[in-house]
Amino acid sequence: MLSIGSVVWGVKNLNRAIVFWTAALNYRLRNDPDDDWAVLVPVRGHGVQLALKVVTSERARRHHLDLYTDDRAAEVERLLGLGATRPEWTYEPDADYVVLADPDGNRFCVIQKDEGLPAWQS
Repeated sequence: MLSIGSVVWGVKNLNRAIVFWTAALNYRLRNDPDDDWAVLVPVRGHGVQLALKVVTSERARRHHLDLYTDDRAAEVERLLGLGATRPEWTYEPDADYVVLADPDGNRFCVIQKDEGLPAWQS
């Protein structure tokens, strides 16, 4: 089973985006941001995370879904069977995600919720 864990939003200016989205959504930083990445969560209660990622592309496709699962390998195979494809991607050694593309070519990530093998080994 999959659930949306984060909506990843491509931004040009991380600090400006943090200020805007925390105020707009009543969210807060989950932890200290990196130079190019920050995760926002609701101030109160539960909700989908908003992950902010610095991008340089001007293309419209700067956003993607992160889908969380307890069984990444099984979900990747299921999604491939439904018509997803594996775009060419270079993974970090400790990656916990697999990048896939839907039939229209829109990329999304399948992320293992618990500790396990790096995604590129799935």
